[in-house]
Amino acid sequence: MVPAGGGCLSTNEKCAALHQETAKVAASDTVFGREYNEALVHQIVVAFQANARLGTRAQLTREAVHHSTKKPWRQKGTGRARSGMTSSPVWRGGGRAFPNSPDENFSQKVNKKMYRAAMASIWSKLVADERLCVVESFAVESPKTKAFATQLKTMGLQNKVLLVVGAEELTDNLILASRNMKDVLVVPTRYADPLCLLYFDKVVVTKAAVSEIEEMLA
Repeated sequence: MVPAGGGCLSTNEKCAALHQETAKVAASDTVFGREYNEALVHQIVVAFQANARLGTRAQLTREAVHHSTKKPWRQKGTGRARSGMTSSPVWRGGGRAFPNSPDENFSQKVNKKMYRAAMASIWSKLVADERLCVVESFAVESPKTKAFATQLKTMGLQNKVLLVVGAEELTDNLILASRNMKDVLVVPTRYADPLCLLYFDKVVVTKAAVSEIEEMLA
């Protein structure tokens, strides 16, 4: 854990971008040095996935199902149970008693303090597990996927990689060069969600993004 009041995040030598010097980045202990809260992180991840869910399923009620309203048989004298119409939920092909509707709301409320605490806990876990790499900056000269893949390979990043850059660093060349690569995602700081941070094996963050993360979560 980094010292209280602010500490340093050591950058991995392989993760230092090409021809960039390896250095230590001053970081807030509140964001990158707190204890991992697994229960809180689980709650935030479940809520995040629930809020992304859409109500796309629909079933018919006994009113909406296409059936005749004619009484199947007379009320008395047949020996069978009385029945009013074939659209009843007890009939095969009848309407559902409690149908699912497209306007279902799966969203869960998350307090801002809880979300900030969970995100800080995740960033701290990435530092503790040595899954976080800090680079001075990350830029590509052309929108070519091959050149971008070579740059990642030179940095020792070949598995699932999440690249978090500052708002000013997200260029068209970077977006075009990375969008066709499997298990590689480039996002600005504000779109680094808890699910992505936990899914990717390595998270590469620029110095500008570190400052923005501290500003959002401190």
